Amino acid sequence: MPFVVNAGARIFWRLDGSEAKPPLVLLNSIGTDLSLWDAVVPHLLPAFRLLRLDMRGHGASDAPGGDYTMALLAEDVAAAMDAAGIDAAAVAGVSLGGMVAMQLALNRPERVSALALVCTSPAMDRNAWEDRIAHVAEGGMQGIADLAMGRFLSPVFAVQRPVVAESLRRNLIAMAADGYAGAGAAIRDMELLDRLPGLALPTLVVTGDRDVSTPFAGHGERLVAGIPGAVHVRLDCAHLAPVEAPMGLAAALRDFLAPAADVRRAEQALFEDGLANRRRVLGDAWVDRSLAARTTFNAEFQAMITRTAWHEIWGRPGLDERTRRLLVVAITASLGRWEEFGLHVRTGLSRDGFTRGELKEVLMQTAVYAGVPAANTAFDEAGRIIAEIDAGT
Repeated sequence: MPFVVNAGARIFWRLDGSEAKPPLVLLNSIGTDLSLWDAVVPHLLPAFRLLRLDMRGHGASDAPGGDYTMALLAEDVAAAMDAAGIDAAAVAGVSLGGMVAMQLALNRPERVSALALVCTSPAMDRNAWEDRIAHVAEGGMQGIADLAMGRFLSPVFAVQRPVVAESLRRNLIAMAADGYAGAGAAIRDMELLDRLPGLALPTLVVTGDRDVSTPFAGHGERLVAGIPGAVHVRLDCAHLAPVEAPMGLAAALRDFLAPAADVRRAEQALFEDGLANRRRVLGDAWVDRSLAARTTFNAEFQAMITRTAWHEIWGRPGLDERTRRLLVVAITASLGRWEEFGLHVRTGLSRDGFTRGELKEVLMQTAVYAGVPAANTAFDEAGRIIAEIDAGT
């Protein structure tokens, strides 16, 4: 396990992704660890090299007693970047992580190329955090678990995803009380609000419409107003956006942080991979005709289909290609999409994608689950195609 030592504490860090991609540092909130970002990581890896760390007092990092400061936590991040060989990077942080990201950008501006401040604030209620620290000191983590969980997730998400909610609660209760109290002191004592104009770098502010801890009113709005040129994005989530809205957050981060050239290169790579799948399934002749028929009106639509349907879906490893072909036949027959049905029946039979016997069984099952009229037409269409194949036409 990779650790770096800073100011007497071991800080656990993890690096994922290609060295050819620009680095992005992801920082966790108080009461969570680097796994906070697990659902977001797969959506970011195509565009970034990702450095995550358990902030001091959290996860596998040490949890020394005493009050922490934002400056100390920022230096922990800089130390992890040094250990990972990263001179400068975009930094995205949730809640406490966003506060630390701002502190790092203010103290070490040469290390931060851009900021993404997710469900965070430049100033919190000092008395509220003093009370929370006291509760942890008196009753341990169990004493603030209900309060924290009520802010972490929206009630509807917690009900719909009980396993996720229970995992967050379990990890929260298991963390060192000294670590939580120390990080809470950093939040209590931070002095960021008056320094916001000094953040002269590209900054994205992400707020959650269901966030009761750091909503736009009183928190996000201060960031947008105080940071020159800050861009604001709203998500339908509570405080832990990476858990409740991972795809929306990943899209916002990629749109804001990924250089335009990198986005275009990524889109082209997805298109080329999808085109290879499309040619394998449908054949070069059909694909060449389709590409030749593109117009300025539909070219972007065709490119989107190639990237999504043919790369994202046909390129997935969960089903073999024969199964995917037969699924398309069944679905298009059920929906009466006879042009697509005919295309996939012809290419499936002509390119050894499935047998005539397998096609018959799919259409028999379609009759039961989608209706005899649909299957009747499907048998007629398939029979015509089989006759043309046999005749060599």
